[in-house]
Amino acid sequence: MKPGKGRSSGGGFWPPSGNGEREERRDEQAKECCTCTTPLTHQEEQAISDVIVARDLEKRFGDLIAVDHITFRVGEGEVFGFLGPNGAGKTTTMKMIQCVSPKTSGTLEVLGMDVDTRQREIKSRLGVVPQETNLDPDFSAYRNLLVYARYFGIPKREAERRAEELLAFMQLEEKRDVVIDKLSGGMKRRLIIARALINAPELLILDEPTIGLDPQARHLIWEKLRSLRAEGNTLVLTTHYLDEAERLCDRLVIMDHGKILVEGAPADLIREHAGSDVVEVEQTPAVLVCLDGLGLDYDLADGAIQVFTNRPHDVARELLEVCRHEAVTVRPATLEDVFLRLTGRSLRE
Repeated sequence: MKPGKGRSSGGGFWPPSGNGEREERRDEQAKECCTCTTPLTHQEEQAISDVIVARDLEKRFGDLIAVDHITFRVGEGEVFGFLGPNGAGKTTTMKMIQCVSPKTSGTLEVLGMDVDTRQREIKSRLGVVPQETNLDPDFSAYRNLLVYARYFGIPKREAERRAEELLAFMQLEEKRDVVIDKLSGGMKRRLIIARALINAPELLILDEPTIGLDPQARHLIWEKLRSLRAEGNTLVLTTHYLDEAERLCDRLVIMDHGKILVEGAPADLIREHAGSDVVEVEQTPAVLVCLDGLGLDYDLADGAIQVFTNRPHDVARELLEVCRHEAVTVRPATLEDVFLRLTGRSLRE
């Protein structure tokens, strides 16, 4: 059974893709920006469609700058990712978006509202998937959803309907009455996502949605998140899995030491910072001298030489014929290569 799109007694749509409701909200925001007879400027139209707008955002903990004056925007209906090693500032940024950690300076608007003055209203319209598993172990999967629905004041009958639909959507119908401790790790993650959707949120925030899961469980969650994306929902996520970011994100930022290093679509970032392919050979003094003579762009990593290029076959031939190297490997460039080039280390270091 697929979740319904009709308007519920609790307000909003589930999945929260209702184009009619979005248009109504956009019209209301437009009226606030200008009179009905005045055309919207490009900036005003952009502001209406932006779900998150951060300008010069900073977060300090004493002398420690966790988030260092970053600026970004998240558009309605896109999947936006934050990538970075531990301590990069991505989780702190997510907490400011969730209104659970106040900013130090700058401006931050979520769903068109200032986080300084409208925290309660923002929180009521968010769905949050935390990194840790914080389900109630004494309750069944179904009961966990019903209890969580109470926090949003959703009427009992409506909560029951949504819970049944969400269990079906996340392929957990057969685990409806199973207590949490009897669920696998992947099932728990899916249930947490279902719980985050119980209030039909306008923005879904996911902190490491597939951390610690096996490949099969990860792919199932990817399928569900892509389904939500296809319905027009807005998702913001952090992840350590670069393949996950490549598959899911429309745009992303790479953060390090509290700063945004780059922002863009995964394919664009790969093309700009790593080229289409990577040619790898074993690191030897002779090959290094040869590469310098050829003027090729390369990095050193774990005893290997990595040449980043948009003409991999030509480079491979030069390595074989000019540099006299017998073993050459060619592979597509990835976000991992972009991250290594920008930071000098692996995402997991």
